[in-house]
Amino acid sequence: MLEAAAIFLAGFWAGTINVVVGSGTLVTFPTLLLFGYPPLTANISNNIGLVAGGLSGTWGYRKELAPNKVMLNRLLPASLAGGLAGAVLLLILPSSAFKTIVPVLIIIGLLMVAFGPMLQRRLTRRGTTGPTHSAAALLAGIFVLGMYGGYFGAAQGILIVGLMGIMTQVALQQINAVKNVLTTAVNGIAAITFMLVAWQYIDWRVTALIAAGSLLGGLIGARFGRLLPPVALRATIIAVGAAALVKMLLFS
Repeated sequence: MLEAAAIFLAGFWAGTINVVVGSGTLVTFPTLLLFGYPPLTANISNNIGLVAGGLSGTWGYRKELAPNKVMLNRLLPASLAGGLAGAVLLLILPSSAFKTIVPVLIIIGLLMVAFGPMLQRRLTRRGTTGPTHSAAALLAGIFVLGMYGGYFGAAQGILIVGLMGIMTQVALQQINAVKNVLTTAVNGIAAITFMLVAWQYIDWRVTALIAAGSLLGGLIGARFGRLLPPVALRATIIAVGAAALVKMLLFS
């Protein structure tokens, strides 16, 4: 009962911070390892369980999502393709292949979140940015982050927010709404892949507990995250990302 409660609460917290910030995997994945689940089983079961939180969080951010449906339709295929590629890589590559670069990616994402507005203003003054600015680069970036998300996914949301904050002129809360859809799509396509070709690595008890917790957490996270002003939301993203980085570097 204690183990089940801990996994449920980890799923709840992961669902909450995934919707507002990202990096929920850094809560649930270590929790599963703590209770002795093999890394591959923990990663795959966690991925499938967090889909529920992504769906509830996306529903909670539906108003902020509405103005950017055209952009979302362009980015979604890149996320899905990347998520599929990442899921396949998880099954054929050693876990060390991507884990070694996770801290570097988180640092880059935090820098993009912190300095994105300043860089965007400079680009605007120079006349080098606009609605179609670096569209190919943005698609490529979303694909790469989708691949990373399908493989492991820790702080994928932070990286997407940072990338879109620099390469688009969309408001931060609207970026967060798009981020929720993209990360959910990545988790979803990866989950389908795992269920088709890696069923033996799925612990459905764990998946159900994380799904239940993250479903509730996604609703709570969306309710409170939407109320945060841009400065507070940006500060929250940086604080959670920095904490995740310290945890990975010092306590993994």
